Order: sequence, then structure tokens, then C-alpha cells
Amino acid sequence: MLPLIMVGCATTPPKDISNLCNIFYEKDDWYEAAADARDKWGVPIHVPMAMMYQESSFRHDALPPKDYVFFGLIPWGRVSSAYGYSQAKTPTWADYIRETGNSGADRDDFDDAIDFMGWFIYKTYTINGVSKWDAYAQYLNYHEGWGGYKRRSYNRKPWLKKVAVKVKARSLRYATQLKTCEEDLKEGWFWGLFG
Repeated sequence: MLPLIMVGCATTPPKDISNLCNIFYEKDDWYEAAADARDKWGVPIHVPMAMMYQESSFRHDALPPKDYVFFGLIPWGRVSSAYGYSQAKTPTWADYIRETGNSGADRDDFDDAIDFMGWFIYKTYTINGVSKWDAYAQYLNYHEGWGGYKRRSYNRKPWLKKVAVKVKARSLRYATQLKTCEEDLKEGWFWGLFG
């Protein structure tokens, strides 16, 4: 009986991840967590949400692909230690916990993942001077790390620059969508229906 209950509680991704309003209407506690990260780190909601879309498609247990050896036949671990909504790597997650004191944080918890992304975007701004609103350069930092970005390692990865363009475009769509529903979300959209 217990396994059935646990399966029923599993966190599923939002049904419509192309629309930020629909995401927040479906996952009503996510807006509050994203707004908390905005207020704490000065990060616009649409930027980390667009980055999270790219990293995990909002899957709480997302993992990078497996690495294969011996002519691509035998699985040999994962290509990185990235995990969860934010695809945070283990060392970077440890830095986040150490610097914020959020010792109970979990990578598969949305509230913690969005706070981590807010922290990372804030650090990118302070370390590399990248605007918190610049989803393109923020994503390059997120993927390459602060040192990699400084060394312009992304210039050797044309595919990554194309992905960063997609993240920027999605962040702008998300920003436009959020303008249409944020007042409802602030009120608590469900209660707003009866107001």
C-alpha cells in the first residue's frame, strides 16, 4: 500500500511548460517560491524559469545522460553530477549551501532549486558583471561556470551559443506572459476568481 501512496505524491512536471502563467496556475506554490527568490536575490522571475526549462523541463529528478565506454556499449556513470530541477552540480550545490546556510536544501525540491538559481544569477552578476536580466549571458555562465565564461570557453561551442539564444527567447516570452497574470498570482489566482 505504501508504494502506491508514494507514487501518488511524486512531483510531476507542469502540463504546459511553454506558458509561465499556466505553470504557476498549475503549481500554485511555485510562484511564491520564484517571487521569494526574486526578492532575495534581485533576479527577475522569467530568467531562472527559462533556464530551468532548458536544464530539466521542470523534472524534479532530472539527470544528465549516461556516459558509455567500450564502443558506446557499457554504461559508465553519468557525464556530470548535475541533478534535479536546476541541474546543479554537486560541488556548486555544496558552495550554495555553505554560503547561504541552507543546509536542508535538496536539488529535487523546487523552492530550493529556484533559490539556488537566484543565488547563481546574483553571483554571476557580482563575479562577471552580467546583468541579472541578460538570460543569454547568464545561461552561458550557468553552463560554463564563472571561470569558463571569463575564458570565453563558449566560443568553442557554437551549439551552446544556439541554446543560450533559445533560453533568451524563452525568457522574453515568459516575461511577456507573466505580465498578463502576475496580479492574479499575487492575489492568489484561485481566490481572485471570486473577488
